[in-house]
Amino acid sequence: MSTDLNILPPKNSDYGTKEYWDSRYAQESVENSGAETSFDWFKSYDEISNLIRPLIPDKNARILMLGCGNSRLSEQMYDDGYHNIVNIDYSSIVVEQMKAQHVYLRPEMEWHEMDIRALQFPDHSFDVAIDKGTMDAMMTSSGSVWDPPQQVIDDCTQEVNEVARILHHPFGTFIYLTFGQPHFRKRYLLRDDADLEIRTLGEAFHYFLYILRMR
Repeated sequence: MSTDLNILPPKNSDYGTKEYWDSRYAQESVENSGAETSFDWFKSYDEISNLIRPLIPDKNARILMLGCGNSRLSEQMYDDGYHNIVNIDYSSIVVEQMKAQHVYLRPEMEWHEMDIRALQFPDHSFDVAIDKGTMDAMMTSSGSVWDPPQQVIDDCTQEVNEVARILHHPFGTFIYLTFGQPHFRKRYLLRDDADLEIRTLGEAFHYFLYILRMR
């Protein structure tokens, strides 16, 4: 992927805007002259596959990738045998780029322009939903992390509500990988209709894996 600093936003809060991501994906495409580009927040699939496989033992599970961007996570999971993956992102630019990139090599994967706060899928239609950094992008608004703005609270709560709605009850699983510590994330994930497990990853720098299992 290009490392041109021009793709970095002027303000950290821009990470939470559709306009920034549309501009970034379009610029990356131009800079790389149509070559494949990718960017992964946090861990790569190779680094977390030993965690993902036990959490998704059924290779036929229907998996929703939330805010897929141009991450290689879906591609690598597909190549590991998970062929029933639906990818969504609210940037139409990256969705079209990824469709074109994978249409022949990974024809069973789906790509849709969609907002994670308003999922256009029926209730209880997925086995698993995965978020690797997407909720974090919505938390970049200015303000205290200890007392987030109401917009951040509303956006993150709506994402989790929508995920809970489209997951099977019981046994549907929401997997969320982030650097966000439990104090700042549990408020959005604790639900009466689900059980939350939190795992700490890494040594010097910690990541957190939140696993929400619907009852």
